[in-house]
Amino acid sequence: MNRKLIAAAIAALTGAGLTVAVALTSSATASGTADPALLAAMARDLGISSDQARERLDAEKVAAQTDAALKSRLGPAYAGSWLDGTGHTLTVAVTDPALASAVRSRGASATTAKHSASTLDSAKSSLDAKSTTAPGAVPGWYVDVRANKVVVLARSGGEAQAKAWAADAGLRGDIVTVEASTENPRPLIDVIGGNAYGLPGGGRCSIGFAVEGGFVTAGHCGAAGGRTSNPGGTIQGSSFPGNDYAWVRTDAGNTPRALVNRYPGTVPVAGSQESPVGSSVCRSGSTTGWRCGTVQQKNASVTYPEGTITGLTRTNACAEPGDSGGSWLTGDQAQGVTSGGSGNCQTGGTIYFQPVTEILQAYNLRLVTSAGPTTTTPPTSTTTTTPPGSGSWAPYTNYGSGAQVTYDGASYRVIQPHTSVPGWEPPNTPALWQRL
Repeated sequence: MNRKLIAAAIAALTGAGLTVAVALTSSATASGTADPALLAAMARDLGISSDQARERLDAEKVAAQTDAALKSRLGPAYAGSWLDGTGHTLTVAVTDPALASAVRSRGASATTAKHSASTLDSAKSSLDAKSTTAPGAVPGWYVDVRANKVVVLARSGGEAQAKAWAADAGLRGDIVTVEASTENPRPLIDVIGGNAYGLPGGGRCSIGFAVEGGFVTAGHCGAAGGRTSNPGGTIQGSSFPGNDYAWVRTDAGNTPRALVNRYPGTVPVAGSQESPVGSSVCRSGSTTGWRCGTVQQKNASVTYPEGTITGLTRTNACAEPGDSGGSWLTGDQAQGVTSGGSGNCQTGGTIYFQPVTEILQAYNLRLVTSAGPTTTTPPTSTTTTTPPGSGSWAPYTNYGSGAQVTYDGASYRVIQPHTSVPGWEPPNTPALWQRL
């Protein structure tokens, strides 16, 4: 653990009038209770041990708090932040060298940059405003805080067009750069991440995160007013393209829970603290299961055939058709819902997610968390008898509500059973499990 960063962060935040509850006197830290499968997935995909994954989650939690405090303290001189490859060292860029000491006093590394974060975001907004005129060779663009530039991606042969388009939007000089790209992004509407639900007019998408009264998901999954099934509900708001988010108010009898399906088992959702660039991030999808990577860039724009989406987060975690709309988490903190991207989980890829905080703010929603906000729908009834199918978990087996199984040495209970929907490809609507 980077105890210097942790100690400095606690002291600085407390001195600023912010309360930070962190107990790191031994290895039994807050992430010591992190879900073992989450740690295993991080170890597999990031090439680290489970202990290193646990330590990384501890460091990333403190880094997020430190970054938020410094962003407020530095004001217009803040030029972005990022974690190193280990997830332990936070670097904060400033446009005023005199403020570097303020960064270091909070345990972070300091570097100077020419352009502030607000300047970069403003420049990138100029490209967003010209998205309808973007050349076909430009699959996307984003703010790169490490490079202190706005990056425009261009497929082979389209570099000159990309540069001319950026110049036409008013971006010239060293604030913009064109990078070669092989991306061919598309919305992953055929994929499930988290638990599946039926779309208006047929087909399926997936639940991102539970909110009071329903759930949030990807905007390309349906328009406002449409009816969903399993669970039944009405799409209250949807934005796509431009954004890629929506929220569904579920019918009475459906109970939003602070859980994400892991197939089998679940992981809790404790909050929505945004993680810095460089943080680990894991997503849930029924096609490829748990896959992890790191946050590469924020405030990215990507152009699908349907139009340009702005304000996305760009990652190197893989996904495939069947993973759309699913949940992204750093530890137990909700980060966003799957939008789309390129590649696959055999050769790797680039996947984008819509930040969950923007969805919550857009529709004035409250995330359902393990801290226990009261949901707007009554709990479903459960049985006190042992349901059919209990025992050791077996593939291709339908388990009823309340069934308990063992898997990889752990015990799980079905809190929402598998549902078969005619015309859907396996696994249809998978069971939602709770680790006991």
